[in-house]
Amino acid sequence: MAIANATKNARAVGTARADVNKLTTYDWTALDKRGKRMKGDMQAKNASLVKAELRRQGMNPQQVRERAKPLFGSSGKTVKPKDVAIFSRQIATMMASGVPMVQAFDIIANGQKNPKFKDMLVNVKTSIEGGSALHEALALYPVQFDELYRNLVHAGESAGVLDTVLDTVATYKERMESIKAKIKKALFYPIMVLVVALLVSMILLLFVVPVFEQTFAEAKAELPAPTQFVVAASKFMQSYWWVVIGIIIGSVFALIFAKKRSQKFAHFLDRFSLRIPVIGDLLHKSAIARFARTLGVTFHAGVPLVEALDAVSGATGSVVYGEAVMQMRDDISVGHQLQLSMRQVNLFPNMVVQMVAIGEESGSLDHMLFKVAEFYEEEVNTAVDTLSSLLEPFIMVILGVLVGGMVISLYLPIFKLAGTV
Repeated sequence: MAIANATKNARAVGTARADVNKLTTYDWTALDKRGKRMKGDMQAKNASLVKAELRRQGMNPQQVRERAKPLFGSSGKTVKPKDVAIFSRQIATMMASGVPMVQAFDIIANGQKNPKFKDMLVNVKTSIEGGSALHEALALYPVQFDELYRNLVHAGESAGVLDTVLDTVATYKERMESIKAKIKKALFYPIMVLVVALLVSMILLLFVVPVFEQTFAEAKAELPAPTQFVVAASKFMQSYWWVVIGIIIGSVFALIFAKKRSQKFAHFLDRFSLRIPVIGDLLHKSAIARFARTLGVTFHAGVPLVEALDAVSGATGSVVYGEAVMQMRDDISVGHQLQLSMRQVNLFPNMVVQMVAIGEESGSLDHMLFKVAEFYEEEVNTAVDTLSSLLEPFIMVILGVLVGGMVISLYLPIFKLAGTV
């Protein structure tokens, strides 16, 4: 009987979600009681219902039009982690102010510019109205609201402090996105400069070098070895440019595919990245900051340590650290202390282990983890600035070798001819 009722409720929620998805958004223009022109939008099954609702509110409808759909449909916009972070702060603020959950979802959904995320929030709201708990409703979208997010919400609901936990979750998501943004900022500049250098080199080989080659042939000049190499590279690019581009694009896709499909390759690539000078240090500090922040938040919310570590493993942003956290979870499940299991994986600095040990002894593990997170988040900020200053001369050398060397090799025969005149 219970199973039948559960099935019936699930079908009811599914039907409600289907009804919500059938709603169309209409842009309307109306005159209020003062004759002032008002504009807005409304979701309804047809335009007549929109006009009826406007009249019920005391307005005279002037124009009701179905909103034009995007060129590539609503699926063209993806839901980014930043969207989830902003939503977390909004829902936490509203619930702390006493706004009912369903109404809060309604307000946030109506203010969304991303149509896909708006539909998600409407469906979550519909599920809550059907009797689901918030963590159960969020489980409809496990990609956007991962297991860690749902566990924290579940802990807040169980303890009756959902508004407080939501505020903690919002702060956590904002900190995590801030760290990701800093790392992307540190790596984006050098990568883009190298890409531009490669594009400039290809343009020189395809369009500029052939002009010089023709001039040298007419002058019957003897070409130095560097110039001969550049001319040979130009001829190869003219004949097989599509092969070169195919190899570059194919290599990038193969690298991404192999990392997703092969755990061993992902581990190798991650460990190699952690050993790169300067960049590896930044990735180490980032992983420790994420580990400490995530574990501190989950433990503070009342999630048992073993379950918390299970969720933390995917939040470090590193395959190596993720596997280490899973190993720590196994050690703790058989009775070891957290600080002892951290020593065994040999990844965490002694300062971090000592802080955790003090937290375990004093019963303030979450507080110590937050202190560790704040320290390493500041270290990440410093490392980003250091990385930017260290990479600038390195980038200049790359540009000088690729572009400058090519230009100099083209002018060597000209200098030689000028010397014989």
